Amino acid sequence: MNVLDIIKPENQVFCKTKLMTDTALSYCPGCGHGTAHNLAMEVIDEMGISEDTIGVAPVGCSVLAYDFMNIDITQAAHGRAPAVATAIARTWPEKYVFTYQGDGDLAAIGTAETIHACNRGENIVIIFVNNGIYGMTGGQMAPTTLEGMVSSTSPYGREIKSMGSPLKMTELVANLPGVYYVTRQSVHTHKHARKAKKAIQKAFENTRLKKGLSFVEIVSNCNSGWKMTPNDANIWMEEHMFPYFPLGDIKVDGKLK
Repeated sequence: MNVLDIIKPENQVFCKTKLMTDTALSYCPGCGHGTAHNLAMEVIDEMGISEDTIGVAPVGCSVLAYDFMNIDITQAAHGRAPAVATAIARTWPEKYVFTYQGDGDLAAIGTAETIHACNRGENIVIIFVNNGIYGMTGGQMAPTTLEGMVSSTSPYGREIKSMGSPLKMTELVANLPGVYYVTRQSVHTHKHARKAKKAIQKAFENTRLKKGLSFVEIVSNCNSGWKMTPNDANIWMEEHMFPYFPLGDIKVDGKLK
């Protein structure tokens, strides 16, 4: 087979689970959302729980999940996904319920819903994609925007004295007694994606065992919001995001690491 044969559509191999729809991803090229979507759907498919899983997507880039995930998904108002997930999980305790949220949603307008769902130990999974910015609405500063980081609402960089420090939601919720499993991962390389998948699987296994709330943060880039190429955004993420938001498990089996 020569090069021209390889690029023909009929010869292409697409590595996606059957629980991802055939709708073309509308995320910016290089964004981690598509990989995170596929990993979550791979886990649900491999666990054989697709008919018993309900997702909740709020406002932000994550709201598009229902276009791409071939499972039952409902939409929540901005920041309210944990509250909606709580209602679903309490109504159908046999279901696997998860939220899929960005940092502008979960760590800003949704802070109260997040904190109280975690404190109560609701038997749900929260998947939290942190790219340090409001991606959908124009690249504004988010609670997770790093010190000195430029955004459309912090054109001279985030200044701690007037704007506060970047919020580490994952460390914050790890200290709540209702939270059973807390981890921070990434999906920008194959190695990191494999670790993220294992983390998501562990979270859903915890739901199966009625262990309480599992919180999986995925640090991602936003190359369009950061005004970088995808490759440069990944390098910047490794050099700046990871030191402040270090990857790895924070709480396992109800115990802080």
